[in-house]
Amino acid sequence: QVQVVESGGGLVQPGGSLRLSCAASGNIFNINSMAWYRQAPGKERELVAIIFSSNTTNYADSAKGRFTIFRDNAKKTVYLQMNSLKPEDTAVYYCNIRDRIWATSTRDLWGQGTQVTVSS
Repeated sequence: QVQVVESGGGLVQPGGSLRLSCAASGNIFNINSMAWYRQAPGKERELVAIIFSSNTTNYADSAKGRFTIFRDNAKKTVYLQMNSLKPEDTAVYYCNIRDRIWATSTRDLWGQGTQVTVSS
């Protein structure tokens, strides 16, 4: 049994900041990557940021320079620090964990989603 729990969403004014967190627990074997996705109403889910086991990170163009993804391996927790928020950042944010079960087999674990609203 595995649990992936997100927190940190809320309402913030443009230019403000939020920090999202995602904590995993249970029978997780080997984490290949942790990532944050988001989905706005009427739009497809998109990748915002990802961090790999090597500590390499990638960001969506819209997030570069404003968002930072980092993790705490001991706590199996990934964070997304969001600064200089814009109204277009408004979406439900989902945590994704890719867990390698075997050498050639992985599974994706998803959080329940947390709402981020950027508005005046």
